[in-house]
Amino acid sequence: MSHSQALRHYHDWLKDAHAMEKQAETMLGKMADRLQHYHELKFRIQQHIIETRQQQNQLENILNRYNISHSSVKEVIGKMFAIGQAIAVSFAEDEIVKGTMSCYVFENAELASYTSLIAAATYVGDKESIPIFEQIFEQERVMSDWIFSHLPEITNKFLTLSDQQSIKAKL
Repeated sequence: MSHSQALRHYHDWLKDAHAMEKQAETMLGKMADRLQHYHELKFRIQQHIIETRQQQNQLENILNRYNISHSSVKEVIGKMFAIGQAIAVSFAEDEIVKGTMSCYVFENAELASYTSLIAAATYVGDKESIPIFEQIFEQERVMSDWIFSHLPEITNKFLTLSDQQSIKAKL
């Protein structure tokens, strides 16, 4: 592969990562807005939304450094997917459990994306971006680990609330 092809792929993956963070903000925001009985999860999601916005800014700075425009098509598609996913899950009786599992899967997709970006930045010689990708990777890893470690608690709370007929347990 020529260096120009590698650089083109790297730039595409940067745009993908930016669109992915926009999608994450939409998905997490929709979930956080609806949470009622899961205060710790809502707080953690709100914290991660702040991190996600910072990540978007960091990625925008890298895109600007390379004079790359954002992929508005990918961002729109990502936002539509996030909204569609939120709507689809909202019809499930066990929305909180399925939504939390979806967040966990999404966080791990982000980890894979930043792993590739670190490798690609190394390959094309973008040493300035590597620490940014490593920082974002760590934030995503921490969020993924948090969700994974709290999923049993969220599931148990859902089951407990769903056993109480007077309380709607979905969120």
